[in-house]
Amino acid sequence: MKKLSIFCLLGIGLLAARPALPPAPVKGLKSIKAQALRELQAQYSDYKQVALRIWGFAEVGYKETQSSALLQKTLRDNGFEVQAGVADIPTAFVATYGSGQPVIGVLAEFDALPGLSQQAVPEKKPVAGLDAGHGCGHNLFGTASVAAGIEIKKLLQEGKLRGTIKVYGTPAEEGGSGKVYMVRAGLFNGVDAVVHWHPGNENRAMMNNYLANTSAKFRFHGVASHAAMSPERGRSALDAVEAMDNMVNMMREHVPQETRIHYVITNGGKAPNVVPDYAEVYYYVRHPNRENVKDIFARVVKAAEGAALGTGTTMDYELIGGTHDLLLNETLARALQTNLEQVGGVRYSPEELAFGKQIQASLGFAVPAVETAGGVSPFTTRDGGGSTDVGDVSYVVPTVGLEAATWIPGTPAHSWQAVACSGLEVGTKGMMVAAKTMTLTAIDLFGDPALLAKAKTEFKQDVGSYVYKPLLGDRKPALNYRD
Repeated sequence: MKKLSIFCLLGIGLLAARPALPPAPVKGLKSIKAQALRELQAQYSDYKQVALRIWGFAEVGYKETQSSALLQKTLRDNGFEVQAGVADIPTAFVATYGSGQPVIGVLAEFDALPGLSQQAVPEKKPVAGLDAGHGCGHNLFGTASVAAGIEIKKLLQEGKLRGTIKVYGTPAEEGGSGKVYMVRAGLFNGVDAVVHWHPGNENRAMMNNYLANTSAKFRFHGVASHAAMSPERGRSALDAVEAMDNMVNMMREHVPQETRIHYVITNGGKAPNVVPDYAEVYYYVRHPNRENVKDIFARVVKAAEGAALGTGTTMDYELIGGTHDLLLNETLARALQTNLEQVGGVRYSPEELAFGKQIQASLGFAVPAVETAGGVSPFTTRDGGGSTDVGDVSYVVPTVGLEAATWIPGTPAHSWQAVACSGLEVGTKGMMVAAKTMTLTAIDLFGDPALLAKAKTEFKQDVGSYVYKPLLGDRKPALNYRD
């Protein structure tokens, strides 16, 4: 065997040590985007019908059997491989197409809210026999995300893009923390970036700081007795709930001012003349900082313990949900803003304008003009008062989202007015703004390696040394939290 010269050996060593070249950007992104916009609009009627069917199902968190099945079928029919029942959640799924890097995820929600039954009309009018309604527009959310995923799949199939697209079916965002369990199960491992959106009353890149959140149901157990003949023998679980609520309400003066605490009494007894031996109250604790949420929630638990001690009852509690604050990625948000401005806002028909004015008249406060849904809000960072389990996703992978005007401008979320808009073309037109914007942003992520690299650098800097840990601990999904 011949000996290799020192120069050959050095050459081999240099080749081995040379770093891999970054992927080249995809050429012709402008024409690829134009194709995607045309094809999405061509499928509008089909996606509208999917969204309106889910609106009619109006299934609450972890009970979204029909809604999840419809979205899964739509994805399977379009060539996706669907893994259902992931993370111990029957209605959760991951739909995948393609192979290799980059891996881009799209989030899809589809749960409704209890107590918001509403017909698609501009006056308050519940649907007979139905309790829930899509007051947060998740019938639109899930459908737009599926539409974006399918359009990216077509481009991968045609060889115009390379990589993997994943559509995540994420149940029970409304208090059930569905995405947290999916993150905990490792379903976002190896994903390079995630795109999402949310229905709203304007069009904008989502650059607002959502609050970390912990929720729990506190259950008190007392002794039943006749409330008139032998009240001294009873120990009222309802008294314990009210005592807890009073202490927490006094605590509001002594917590950071950004704190938000809400509760509803879900069970207060059955009859006034029976001392309630069981009562339950459902609490949310929110703050921009997750460590503050932990501290404040611990004080709420102490209030519950004190209430039980003072009323002669016993108490246990079940942690229902827990979500991180939302980690913003300005690099991705600015790219999304550019795409949103290209797509533009919503154009209403004369009938929809008339509907919108009726909706606004029912609100009772000053609102922007109906026509403002046709514009795009300037790029800016805002404070946010809500919470979302997208926050947990944002701490494990670079994440970006948008709000699209699916409701008449001025319409608040979680209202009968939002439900009505979500069941009409007022909603589905805005849904397509989101589908198109997410698709264009995903095309950038597949086609522009420098954008993805910059977003990852920002993500790593923002996360720093923090090691993600779910706020809800190791509990299993609270599949019956809406019961």
